[in-house]
Amino acid sequence: MNVGQWQRWLDGCAIVVVLAYAWLAWNVNQAVTPIDPVYAGIRARGVLRVAVDVGYRPFAEERAGELVGFDIDLVRAIGRELGVDVVFIRSGFDALYDQLTGQQADLIAAALPYAPEQGYRARFSRPYFDGGLMLVTQVDSTIRQLADLQDRRLGVVLGSEGDSLARRFALQTPVTLIETDEIAPLVQGLRAGTIDAAILDRVVALGAIAAGDLRIAAALSYEPYVLAMPAAAFQLESEINRVLARLEERGELQALQQRWMGSHDPVRE
Repeated sequence: MNVGQWQRWLDGCAIVVVLAYAWLAWNVNQAVTPIDPVYAGIRARGVLRVAVDVGYRPFAEERAGELVGFDIDLVRAIGRELGVDVVFIRSGFDALYDQLTGQQADLIAAALPYAPEQGYRARFSRPYFDGGLMLVTQVDSTIRQLADLQDRRLGVVLGSEGDSLARRFALQTPVTLIETDEIAPLVQGLRAGTIDAAILDRVVALGAIAAGDLRIAAALSYEPYVLAMPAAAFQLESEINRVLARLEERGELQALQQRWMGSHDPVRE
């Protein structure tokens, strides 16, 4: 064997080794590729099982025997995007996570605030709604922020997060706090001019401003609402986030908000 033949033989061996290594690496990767059992189950059944807390308007409620609401429409849109049917599982709020760990549900849709302390048994989608606190005033008010309320009247629901925030604010700024047991008197007081501003969560605020005589002057806090799924459902999380991003890009999340929040008047209901 001359030098040229020897070199060609070595080159051939090198190619064989590289191909063998590539084949081995591909098979090893195939063997250890993780599987999302939750998403695999959804695909096998053709059904997405969703735990909901019926009764928290306007996210989920029953009308004439049918479930309706923001979360209900959102999940149905997700089901259409994933090409699967949706089955709703009714649950009390305190038992929602148990539906996941007990493998009774694949997803929670219940105006659920992001809860990192539940990360040991659940993973969460990107936020789809902000339920934080809003400062609401009459539409022609000069109030733009809490600081503008010095020597004015600020309404809150007794015992609410807004009440706590207002009490902290009142320790530093002279303001008259008007506390009520329910939301409706606050909104009525705003419209009548007997209070200058009110602290409401965003769900209530969006309903209150729908008539056009009130406005959101400032956002005071951020509370993201998310969808939750079992901790092992990494692929489902990816798919849900992809769909939520698409729905947001197409304006469908905004349309759902307008449909359900804009028609939710806290005075009439």
